[in-house]
Amino acid sequence: MMKEQGSEGRQLKTLRYETDLIVTGGGLAGVCCAITAARAGIKVILVQDRPVLGGNSSSEVRLWVLGATSHMGNNNRWAREGGVVDEIMTENIWRNPDGNPLIYDTILLEKVTSEPNISLLLNTAVFEVKKRSADTIEGVMAFCSQNSTLYELNAPLFCDASGDGIVAFLAGAAFRMGAESEGEFGEQFAPTAEYGELLGHSLYFYTKDTGRPTTFVPPAYALKDITAIPRYRRINSQDQGCQFWWIEYGGRLDTVHDTETIKWELWKVVYGIWNHIKNSGLFPEADTMTLEWVGQIPGKRESRRFEGDYMLRQQDIVLQNTHADAVAYGGWSIDLHPADGIFSEKPACNQWHSKGVYQIPYRCLYSHNVSNLFLAGRIISASHVAFGSSRVMGTSACGAQAVGMAAALCRAHNMHPRDLLQEERLKELQTALTRTGQYIPQLNVYDEQDLVHDAVITASSEYVLRSLKADGDYISLDASMAQLLPLKAGHIPPLTVYADVKEATVLQVSLRTSSRQSHHTPDVILQELSLPLKPGQQAVFVSLDTFLPEDHYVFVCFMQNENIRLRSSSDRVSGILTVFNKTNPAVSNYGAQTPPEDIGVEAFEFWCPERRPAGKNLAIDIPGGIALFSAANVRNGINRPTFQPNIWLADSTDSDPRLTLNWPEKKTIREIELVFDTDFDHPMENVIYHHPERAMPFCVNAFVICNDRNEAIIRVDDNHHSLQRIVLPEPVITSKLTIHLKGTHGNTPAGLFAVRCY
Repeated sequence: MMKEQGSEGRQLKTLRYETDLIVTGGGLAGVCCAITAARAGIKVILVQDRPVLGGNSSSEVRLWVLGATSHMGNNNRWAREGGVVDEIMTENIWRNPDGNPLIYDTILLEKVTSEPNISLLLNTAVFEVKKRSADTIEGVMAFCSQNSTLYELNAPLFCDASGDGIVAFLAGAAFRMGAESEGEFGEQFAPTAEYGELLGHSLYFYTKDTGRPTTFVPPAYALKDITAIPRYRRINSQDQGCQFWWIEYGGRLDTVHDTETIKWELWKVVYGIWNHIKNSGLFPEADTMTLEWVGQIPGKRESRRFEGDYMLRQQDIVLQNTHADAVAYGGWSIDLHPADGIFSEKPACNQWHSKGVYQIPYRCLYSHNVSNLFLAGRIISASHVAFGSSRVMGTSACGAQAVGMAAALCRAHNMHPRDLLQEERLKELQTALTRTGQYIPQLNVYDEQDLVHDAVITASSEYVLRSLKADGDYISLDASMAQLLPLKAGHIPPLTVYADVKEATVLQVSLRTSSRQSHHTPDVILQELSLPLKPGQQAVFVSLDTFLPEDHYVFVCFMQNENIRLRSSSDRVSGILTVFNKTNPAVSNYGAQTPPEDIGVEAFEFWCPERRPAGKNLAIDIPGGIALFSAANVRNGINRPTFQPNIWLADSTDSDPRLTLNWPEKKTIREIELVFDTDFDHPMENVIYHHPERAMPFCVNAFVICNDRNEAIIRVDDNHHSLQRIVLPEPVITSKLTIHLKGTHGNTPAGLFAVRCY
């Protein structure tokens, strides 16, 4: 029997914990940070003030996870974020291709609770910070309302991924709220006061068709006059969830302390919109529809941003500036919204894209005045303008993974975050991140510990692109399209495509490439041809007499002509795709970006792929062949297509594709890492979208690794992930490893981006 305490002596149950790293905030950034750190060997406590993980991506808010891919609506090819967030997204596609937000919740929870080094505290809010000195945090106090328990949490290192920055704020970390003036960083896109300095919150709803007439009586607080919303004309009964991202409010308020006020206003709007759909008579198809779900908490875009040793700014994004301490990247547009949100007469957003992805420096990921505090998620060190791009969840997760690995190295070397800027430690951080699947653009890391560097690499075959068979439908040139092909610097090989021509016409062919190896915007015209065509089906020979100035992809562009259709192919090959000069208004892509001259943004065209099952390659013959898929690629340090495919592919006729590593003497191998192609061009949105595949067609689905006695030491079936890290139960002593690839999920040439051995 519990003994009753006196009225003067009652205290909350208090639990005290010591750990290596405390991560506050269980959104996608906090989750990826905690998992990365835990897998690197340190103890982590993850504190989340909600009952589920995922933050804005969770079932409580239901915003799709996006980052540099931007719905495939920009020129950022093969740009999806790698590492833990890639592991989460590929697993979600595998289990949840229909985008059920509840299943996505379970995947996040499983990932976190499967890590023995993570202690998870749900429904637990940090409310106090204790400091050892003016610039050092000692611990935090947190309270769980569900078990009425107080937690005293102590650690040498802290990461604030809480969105509003509760730990950083209470610790006295320098922060900003609102936009910088143009003069501070020379950012020409800095907003005026009339436009507003903060982005607001959004709240979503889901509907379903019941199959029978339903009624809706709006609550008394629902918005009565739908015309109070200037964009009410874009309301329709088919959209739901974050397709209503523009239901936004609060940018004129304190987006930290006025959140409850903002939520109530958003509830009024949501129920007012649904009342309009159900009861205005304008949407008869809604007669059998009902509300299935309305968000209980709003998704936040912006509040505090904390200062690191460097602040990301507009020029870093637009110019793709390089940084010696790059550890992550972004690629979403600079996406600013009017502060008045849904009540604004202005466009719901202003999205300006860069030509490619940009680096995020490590110096943006820790506080410049609190020595043991990391920053992750949307609160990292960035100007308001740069924040317009860096705030999205895929980018936040990418940076947070760098924080998790940095924390592990800080513990290993007894350092504070800033100390990792030492050249040796920074290289160690970048190398460790690469091993976990992190991609750092324009950085090629050489891992001295990788035994593959000393091996002789041979393959059973190497793919050479000589043709893509003509067995597909014809693609009408209602819009210009291009076949994207990788080439070495030098002569452009001739090629043949196959056309069906309605009436005599001229096919305009434009050969283009990119002005820099770091992006895939076709902003350089190498040569243009005018090819007369007669009516009917015919082969079209394209002979080019120009040179490619450096190794890169070329765009063989076939310009718009409604009299011409080009034959497609069912062949799909890693690093080979078609792109189209079409529009994608969802990400402010109208075929070309034509910004005003005074906002510091570049003008260029968009050439983007179509989603599968569409977006097929052209049927093509290249007699000279493109031989850029060699076995040597597996140790070049780049684990996705960039300016070259960077992958070893076996010939499509190879019945036993295998890669062999030979060493002159026996090696003791404890770990083997294989990197596969899970199509980093596919955004893998976790909600709303319905994906046609559970696994990417280029991904190897099974493999066997054998030693120098041809004994199988490992077999993996049902692979659908980018990275397989195999820690052998017992070290293998061998002078040879042979990796047999047993096919792919899409009957494509099998291959590997990387093999690493330790």
